[in-house]
Amino acid sequence: MSEGDSVGESVHGKPSVVYRFFSRLGQIYQSWLDKSTPYTAVRWVVTLGLSFIYMIRVYLLQGWYIVTYALGIYHLNLFIAFLSPKVDPSLMEDSDDGPSLPTRQNEEFRPFIRRLPEFKFWHSATKGILVAMACTFFEAFNVPVFWPILVMYFIMLFCITMKRQIKHMIKYRYIPFTHGKRKYKGKEDVGKTFAS
Repeated sequence: MSEGDSVGESVHGKPSVVYRFFSRLGQIYQSWLDKSTPYTAVRWVVTLGLSFIYMIRVYLLQGWYIVTYALGIYHLNLFIAFLSPKVDPSLMEDSDDGPSLPTRQNEEFRPFIRRLPEFKFWHSATKGILVAMACTFFEAFNVPVFWPILVMYFIMLFCITMKRQIKHMIKYRYIPFTHGKRKYKGKEDVGKTFAS
């Protein structure tokens, strides 16, 4: 390879200014993401606030219903992935070579592992809202459509998808909202102490 052929390098073999700028920008972004990880409630409040601002913007502009519909479908797909186990129990039914969800009371506790972890769910949902918000600044995305049909179609799609997901949860006996291993209380010490 000759000088300057690799990505991000200038003619003299050093990283270009543009590459260094975007590399540093990516590091700052990742640093903020890492700092926000423990603050689950704050992250979701900010995302709900962005969602509320987006809804107000769409309401005031009276348009961009296709973008809003696409955002709703995207969030629905993220939510279904968030509720689903990482390893689908229906695929594990025939083979006994991998981990499975407990089906009896006396089996070992195995925590529910999601297909889409909470942090990635939040991150993708927030990015989706920001992209949809950016789309509202461009008239090309304002496709005229009769919005009540989109709302009805989304409600039907949501109900059918959630019904299928709930049936799957009941059939394979898993609950996606576990809070860790059960804690059992020991017997209370009601005996009298002997003093000599």
